Amino acid sequence: MARSSSALIALFLFWLLLSGLFTPFLLAAGAGSALAVMLLARRMDVIDHEGFPIHLGWRALFSYWPWLAKEIVKSAWDVSKRILDPRLPISPTLVEFVPLQRTDIGLVIHANSITLTPGTIAIEVEPGRFLVHALTRQGAAGLAGSAMDRRCAALERP
Repeated sequence: MARSSSALIALFLFWLLLSGLFTPFLLAAGAGSALAVMLLARRMDVIDHEGFPIHLGWRALFSYWPWLAKEIVKSAWDVSKRILDPRLPISPTLVEFVPLQRTDIGLVIHANSITLTPGTIAIEVEPGRFLVHALTRQGAAGLAGSAMDRRCAALERP
């Protein structure tokens, strides 16, 4: 019930964010739409531990997301400098490593975080194995056992 309620609230808030309209009729239409989507999602059985992971909420919101945003900015700055350098100092590299995550949600968070970070992209993801393309050898060398790997593994713990 908590997952359904939080999904309903999240859907309605997302609708409000996109709509920006606050007339009574449109607020009621948004609430009705959010309720319909939530009921459909419950019927499809997609509001579960992994489909709507509210257990990650506060830890992820206040510790992981700000850290990830900082890493994305740092990486974007590095990639921008490399692109603007006339010598184009890149060394595209594929790296394979064993991630610390054991759950599907942990693997997905880690793979998406890698892909969101400029200069790296997760190509293959499976339990016990990641294949990542990095723009530089230095970026590839820092993937196995990285702070991102440890932080994503920490999110898995209850």
